[in-house]
Amino acid sequence: MPEGKGPVRERSPRRAFAEEMARLRAESGLSLRDLGEKVRWDFTHLHNMERGHTLGGPDVVASLDTFYGTTPHLTLLWELAKGWRAFRDRYQRYMELESEAVIMQQYSVSIVPGLLQTEAYARELLSAAQHRDKEGVEDQVIARVGRKERLFGLGRAEFRAILSEAVVRAPLADPEAWREQLDHLITMAQEPNIAVQVFPFSRGLHGLSTSDVMFLTSPSGTTMAYVETGYSGELVESHAEVERLRVLYDRLRDLAWSPRETVAFLRKLMEDPACVPPQ
Repeated sequence: MPEGKGPVRERSPRRAFAEEMARLRAESGLSLRDLGEKVRWDFTHLHNMERGHTLGGPDVVASLDTFYGTTPHLTLLWELAKGWRAFRDRYQRYMELESEAVIMQQYSVSIVPGLLQTEAYARELLSAAQHRDKEGVEDQVIARVGRKERLFGLGRAEFRAILSEAVVRAPLADPEAWREQLDHLITMAQEPNIAVQVFPFSRGLHGLSTSDVMFLTSPSGTTMAYVETGYSGELVESHAEVERLRVLYDRLRDLAWSPRETVAFLRKLMEDPACVPPQ
């Protein structure tokens, strides 16, 4: 599921587009005003595009591509940047829905859900994805740990997490930090508003085998779903589609180990990582 983040420091497609615009103009030796006159676009608009304040539209990008003789280079970068912006907008919408949800139900294919991660787990996971941006990783670790407040105190949400057995079989580099994460899962599972279940390998394939999903139910009773596959995510708002996903989730829940069986298995796993799960 998407996670809370601080300022984005990575070289995003939007930033790459802005930098390429600035580079091409610098190589041409033109000022912004001169460029604006040649492509017949306001130079302040071009300035905002070079600074990353706006993406502009397809017409101005096509004009620049034609002028520089780079068609379709800038257009392709612009399309990537536009897609990135759409992703960020969906992410923001997801975070708003999560902050308001009274019931959250999640299935995770490969990693411990963010709401159940220890600080050490979050740091190793984020570092693996962004190994060159240590400061950004720390910001994201702080944001991720802070999201756990949704599960405690007044107005806490009801949360159910179903984890593929693969999630609890993939250890951290530090064995002690991994035992700490397993112990944290056990501790969280004792909370009256939290249920943790493991879906064992022995149950075989199922309708959500390749997808993470989070159901978010608002105080009004409306439920939306966020589905992730690989590096892409989609917010599902159609009632029919949400219900289709819920049927798959309910089947998964019924086949998974019960919360009590899951806690017993996690305790055995802490003692012996090679333990054989119950049938």
